[in-house]
Order: sequence, then C-alpha cells, then structure tokens
Amino acid sequence: MATDNHDTLVYRLAQMLVKLNQGEKLDPRILADEFGVNLRTIQRDLNVRFAYLPLQKTDGRYHLDSIFLGQLSTKDIERFAGLAGVRGLFPSLSDDFLRDIFDSRMQGALLVKGHNYENIAGKEQLFRELEKAIIGRRQVAFDYAKPEGSKSYAAVSPYKLINNKGIWYLAALDGEKLKSFSFTKIEQLKTLESSFSWEARIDTQLAEEDGIWLSEGKQEVVLKISREVAGYFKRRQLIANQVIEKELEDGGLIISARVGHLNQILPIVRYWIPNIRIVSPESLQAEMEKGLTDYLKRN
Repeated sequence: MATDNHDTLVYRLAQMLVKLNQGEKLDPRILADEFGVNLRTIQRDLNVRFAYLPLQKTDGRYHLDSIFLGQLSTKDIERFAGLAGVRGLFPSLSDDFLRDIFDSRMQGALLVKGHNYENIAGKEQLFRELEKAIIGRRQVAFDYAKPEGSKSYAAVSPYKLINNKGIWYLAALDGEKLKSFSFTKIEQLKTLESSFSWEARIDTQLAEEDGIWLSEGKQEVVLKISREVAGYFKRRQLIANQVIEKELEDGGLIISARVGHLNQILPIVRYWIPNIRIVSPESLQAEMEKGLTDYLKRN
C-alpha cells in the first residue's frame, strides 16, 4: 500500500513537472480536482516538495522561471519527481541538495580555466543576466568599452562565460565571427527576444582553446628553447597549444604551437629572452627584434 501511495505521488509530481516544463501556469484548485486530492496536498507539493525549483507565483498560479522552460528532459522529470517524492524519508535530500542538482544544467554556461576569480562586485546582476541569456540561447545587445571609445553590439549570440587566468570573458558569435569580450567592459546589456541556434562545434572549440584568443584560422609558430630553461617547458605548457617536437642533443627543445593571435606567444617569448628564439616564421622573429630595438632607443 505504501508503495502504491508513493507511485501515485511520484506520478502526480512528474505530471506537474511536465506541465511546468511546458510553460503552463498551475492553479492549485484545478490540480486538486485533476489528481483527486485535497487542496492542501497540492499546496504542499508546490511549496514544500518543489521548494528547490525557481517557481514564480502570479495571480495565485504557479509557473517556472521562463529561463528554465523546456530545459528538463523526460529523464530529468522522472529523477526530480522521484527525489521529491522520497525526500521525507531521506533528510540529506535538502532544498540545497536538490537545487544543486537542478542548477547543474546551468554549469554549461560557465567555463573556468584557472584557479582565480576576478572581482566582479557590483556586476553580479549583469553576470546573472548573461548566464540566463546563454542558457536560454537568446541574443544580447550591449556597449563595449574599448581604448578608442565605446562600441555598440546589436545582436550577439552568447556561448560561454569563461574565466581565464583570473579574468572573466564572454565568448560570443558576432555575426559569423567568434569573439571574446572582457566581462567588466560590458555595459548596458539587453537580452533580446531573438534566439540563436546553438552549435556543438563552437562549444567544443571553446573547451579546447588554450586562452581567450578565439580564431578559426590558426598560425603555427616554431620555437627553439635553450637547455637552461628547457626543464620549465617540459614540466608544463607555458605556451598556448604547446607541443614538444624534438629534444636536441645539447638539452634544448624544438617546440611548436598553433595560435589564434600572436599575443598568445609574443609575451612569453619576450619573457624568456635570451633563452628562446622564433624559428618559424622568421619574419616574426625579425618583427620582435625590431620592436625591442625601438624600445631600447626610447629615452
């Protein structure tokens, strides 16, 4: 009998989750009639068993925060209904625990590459709005502070909020071009009604990128590392997409790297002078040497 009661409860909760997922606004009295239970039981379902859900109440009817509409699969619904149905038997199934499970799908909006976090105090709401736009696959418009002045972007498709070496960036498609925007330089954000088609290849590219210089076409750079510092390059990747091509007889290394922007590699080369040299392309080594010469000539 207890099992039958539990099965009935889970069925009721699952059906309510389906309705919420589809955007319906639930009237407790209508639900009580539909499932043949009293009004207090339905109110307990919505207010206690579904306490972990981002439910909103409008004119006495309950509905799901619009950003989560359609996000639950059939498997998700069965899982959440089952957990909510037995939570009274397992104290560990707290609201926080269930909310963490539900919100885990929001983790797809974030990508952290590093261990530090930029201080974004005062911009928490902006961060949250971008999260929602990413999850909801809605385009955004914003102003972007550049050294030469503010630039407006009218319809950008946001893919990820990326933390790279302590700094937050927004990775987004501007037309057909994948770009990165420094989060703290984004202002006047507006989420648009227009949606965009999410492409798995872009998500994969962002996960595999070593840095925030996003580019479809990459340039190969070959470097020669002296034996004095070769150990550092063996222990860890100091250059984006670094590959050790050859270990030299004198203990040095030949390293290659495919970069989307020269700023991925030039600062590292300058840092390790005189123990590193650009072998290919030769023009890049010449360009760097000229830059250093010009710097030394400055008063």
